[in-house]
Amino acid sequence: MFRQHGLRSIAARRYATASSGPQARAAVPNYDLFRQRLDRARATVLENKPLTLAQKILYAHLHDVSSMSSAPVPGETYLKLSPDRVAMQDASAQMAILQFMLSGMKQTAVPTSIHCDHLVEAYEGADKDVARSWQTSREIYEFLQAASQKYGIAFWKPGSGIIHQLVLENYAAPGTLMLGTDSHTPNAGGLGMLAIGVGGADAVDAMASIPWELKAPRVLGVRLSGSLHPWGSPKDVILALAGKLTVRGGTGYIVEYFGEGVASLSCTGMATICNMGAEVGATTSVFPYTPSMARYLRATQRASIAAAADAQQATYLSADEQVAQSPEKYYDEIVDIDLSSLEPGYNGPFTPDLYTPRSQMADTVGREQWSDKVSAALIGSCTNSSYQDLSRAASLARQASERGLKVAAGTEFLVSPGSEQIRATMERDGIQQAFESIGAQVLANACGPCIGQWNRDENPVVKNRETNSIVSSFNRNFRARNDGNPNTMNFLTSPEMVLGAALSGRLSFNPLVDTLTDSAGKEFRLQPPTGDELPKDGYAQGRDEYRPLLDHQPAMEIPIAPTSARLQTLEAFAPWSGQEFSDTRVLVTVQGKCTTDHISAAGKWLKYKGHLENLSRNTLIGAANAAMDGQVNLVRNAVEGLEPAQGTIPDVALAYKKASVPWLVIADYNYGEGSAREHAAMQPRFLGCNMVVARSFARIHETNLKKQGVLPLVFARPDEDYFIFAKDPHELVVRTQGVSDINEHNPVVSLLVERVRSGNVVESYSVECRHTMSADQIGWFKAGSALNLIASQQGAR
Repeated sequence: MFRQHGLRSIAARRYATASSGPQARAAVPNYDLFRQRLDRARATVLENKPLTLAQKILYAHLHDVSSMSSAPVPGETYLKLSPDRVAMQDASAQMAILQFMLSGMKQTAVPTSIHCDHLVEAYEGADKDVARSWQTSREIYEFLQAASQKYGIAFWKPGSGIIHQLVLENYAAPGTLMLGTDSHTPNAGGLGMLAIGVGGADAVDAMASIPWELKAPRVLGVRLSGSLHPWGSPKDVILALAGKLTVRGGTGYIVEYFGEGVASLSCTGMATICNMGAEVGATTSVFPYTPSMARYLRATQRASIAAAADAQQATYLSADEQVAQSPEKYYDEIVDIDLSSLEPGYNGPFTPDLYTPRSQMADTVGREQWSDKVSAALIGSCTNSSYQDLSRAASLARQASERGLKVAAGTEFLVSPGSEQIRATMERDGIQQAFESIGAQVLANACGPCIGQWNRDENPVVKNRETNSIVSSFNRNFRARNDGNPNTMNFLTSPEMVLGAALSGRLSFNPLVDTLTDSAGKEFRLQPPTGDELPKDGYAQGRDEYRPLLDHQPAMEIPIAPTSARLQTLEAFAPWSGQEFSDTRVLVTVQGKCTTDHISAAGKWLKYKGHLENLSRNTLIGAANAAMDGQVNLVRNAVEGLEPAQGTIPDVALAYKKASVPWLVIADYNYGEGSAREHAAMQPRFLGCNMVVARSFARIHETNLKKQGVLPLVFARPDEDYFIFAKDPHELVVRTQGVSDINEHNPVVSLLVERVRSGNVVESYSVECRHTMSADQIGWFKAGSALNLIASQQGAR
């Protein structure tokens, strides 16, 4: 299974034209193989039942249909899948590569790419910011480049573009399955790909040709009817859906779009919708193959894939006809959205599911006392940085420029192209000049402010922690995420609405009905935006320096300096002792929303993503303590005489680690919402955490905990038992019952909890919990981590 000749043969069977080294673009998918697998599954365990598109792609990627004895049960059965591709961004790739180095593999088993987009800080503008990133992160880039060369990975240097836009332009292919170490990997669903965000350890599975496990998801159908009105944007579809579903409503589901409205959307528009599906907790999102996808494939030099996909449209790349005729019978849930009546929306602040229709925004601003003044307007990120997005926004900029109007005083206007191809094309077609004519600053082809890589420190609103509003076309708006200021309110909207906010400087401005004043003092109303789905003259390639490095050198040495503050060779976590957990202390009872940003902050901490020990100093620093009136990053030490007696969460956790005191976290609903970053699981594990017990988990984070050997448990009575731990948790001593004989058939694990004061037990509780681990995942737990198991199996070969 792990021998190199076996890995190459597996990769060769996946693609019609296999490559032993890194790929510049995806090869034509092996649709014959997919159909064979799917037909075999249909004829056996699926009993020839009609299938949705998502189910077709999943079952076409089953690792071994013959090992299944019955049809998968959504929410219960674990599927073992064979992904076709892996994509990683530079922040998460560091830890993924460090883990892959321990696996014993000589090269990746499936086509893999690394994209340097997270470490470029937005400050002075595109070229200067990229140049500065080479100064500040050269060590990381050289590490990732060397690893790419050694293991046969395509390496995209900083400035080349944002991972999801580059995947869409080069690697996405309809009907294929990809894992990406970023929660917004589902962006590729806009090109009919089943693209799933995972942690680095999951990526290592795929890179090592180990079957990847996914709990069989339910399928939520979103039926689109009508077509968008002139001011409407695909972004409005997902903003409205997030408002309906909330950040937890998609958990355990794949969101599949269908209906006559689908045909009216562009490929990049569908990618925008799929991208932000991560904000409702969905496993991924996907659209059926459409003519707009074919047009996009041909425009991005993948005509051969389009031709092959055209032949698969009816049989493989869309839901079965019975599903189309009677969707209520086959989707687990259906949400209807009429594109014709959908108006622009704003989601926020502080959460991506707080939806306000544009027509109600002015009243809501007044009622909620949000800051009406827009301090910054930002277009870009992986969600909205396509040619169509930018060309439509530029049409509004031209209207303003023709009337002598610039960006409102006191409002910063920033634009981030999605890739070097997009940047070069928008420069050639006058889009960049249209933005600059009204006062925009064009940033690097990178994530920038979307992920907190925004040097805004000298701005008074940040220096003084002032309340202010920003408007962006980003996908995520957690508190303090973008500029480090907890009082910056980020409202997510379409690029067209961002442009209106930039010109007016007001959150309450509605470009559909409100007027602006031109340089001559005359009022005018913006006309609806116009733009091209694809550039009429084709895409410009851009600068050669931003093409991928495709240089496989198996003998390459990977540089990691022993004294480095940013890279650290990993040491394997200790395997489980085989005994029940005992004398475990409660480090913190987390209150309310706790995202991966709260557990493992980004921003200034991104530089430590390859150094687990240094990064662990930010563990849970954004978490609110239910036992201390919601105070953030403050806990009491449970061990008498251990210093500090009261301190920050990482300080107390480190004290426990040094004293060999195991600890656990009690968490609220949807714990680990947001990013795919596995550091949020690795850091607690590194500091001595053995369990996280939550009212519920976000999907990716729960899997990441399992991968790292941390036991994730869910309260059987979440609305009752959580509160046992909300009162003086430092007095509680926890031991388990059910871990020593843990198995997939009995999910019950009990916590035996004693409240100890002055050495005496004053109260005791028995709290029933549930685990969701499969047999393979229990193997990870027993080995101490999934990586430990991989390494031991590889060593045994």
